[in-house]
Amino acid sequence: MTTDTDVFEEHRPVLLGVAYRMLGRVADAEDVVQEAWLRWSGADRTEVREPRGYLVRVTTRLAIDRLRQVKARGEAYVGPWLPEPYVTDFADTVPDTAERAVLADSVSLAVLVVLESLSPLERAVFVLREAFGYPYAEIAAMLERGEPAVRQLAGRARKHVEERRPRYEVDPVQRRDLTERFLVAAAEGDIEGLIALLAPDVRLVGDSGGKTKAPLRVLDTADKVGRFMAGVARKGVPGLSFRFLELNGGPAVLASRGDSPDSVFQLDVLDGRIQCVYIIRNPDKLRSLAVV
Repeated sequence: MTTDTDVFEEHRPVLLGVAYRMLGRVADAEDVVQEAWLRWSGADRTEVREPRGYLVRVTTRLAIDRLRQVKARGEAYVGPWLPEPYVTDFADTVPDTAERAVLADSVSLAVLVVLESLSPLERAVFVLREAFGYPYAEIAAMLERGEPAVRQLAGRARKHVEERRPRYEVDPVQRRDLTERFLVAAAEGDIEGLIALLAPDVRLVGDSGGKTKAPLRVLDTADKVGRFMAGVARKGVPGLSFRFLELNGGPAVLASRGDSPDSVFQLDVLDGRIQCVYIIRNPDKLRSLAVV
């Protein structure tokens, strides 16, 4: 016999995916999904014709409310902001290559940074349409908006994202290969080797939230990024271990000291060169990786 809990757990990955893309924060997304469970457990089943649609609608509205609260607080963040790393396993769970590429792109660090500049409603429409393929009519019903208004929101959001998103390739094999070569060159302090891997206009974005060491401004140019990485390697961090895992739809490196995550590295790649280096060191954003 299928229980209400079984139904909810069946759809939990989708709900978490929607909430995370809306918020860029794992803890907030999990809170929203928990609140959706409370709504689901108390819902009048005679009013629920299609559980997945109901749950996505509730989760989306809760995420919009949470996003509005965050924006209203206008919290000042120290240094560049990056989303909280999100463990994905698209290669194992999504057999279709094209669908996997869409999902990976929609949860990438580059796209999520751009989504931060959308309004909550624009972001909801973009996520539901571009990442999950919902028809405009269903999105309109979920958001209690007219379909023409939803189409307008979608067009505005899509134009905004396309104008600001950096170009990169999602090929995980190439990204992993370049990541390995990048880390080896950095560990050896090989500045020339590093520069050879970097695009001339490469950017390094470090997110520490002011709570640990990382650049408080975006570094640009291959020379600056190469020298910074070589300098970090020269200083050294004793007791670090490294391992690959899939984060935000692509290969990433988790550096840990014992069981404690220290940092996450991920690269954006285009035409065989590294376009952007992301380094996340804010301990608040790494807690969920302690048990990965």
